[in-house]
Amino acid sequence: MRPLHQIIKKPLLTEKTTMQKEDGRVVAFEVARDANKIEIKQAIEKAFDVKVDDVNTMITAGKIKRVGRQFGKRPNRKKAYITLAEGSNIDFFGV
Repeated sequence: MRPLHQIIKKPLLTEKTTMQKEDGRVVAFEVARDANKIEIKQAIEKAFDVKVDDVNTMITAGKIKRVGRQFGKRPNRKKAYITLAEGSNIDFFGV
């Protein structure tokens, strides 16, 4: 298995993901584009010492942006929505 920091890039802390975490035990992460669901599940369980029920992934296309006359494109990224088992919790801020 690859190192954890190569699979899990960063947590996605947005308004939508915060509401999902409070309502239904769903946490979102940005993950490596070539990581599959099994690798993501094992990495989350090992890194945060929790039990994972389900992993849903999606690839979002990068937006086209313009600076002056130049056009560029943000890179594509892969998101993973992790459903935690009952009683499991990931606390990012330790509050």
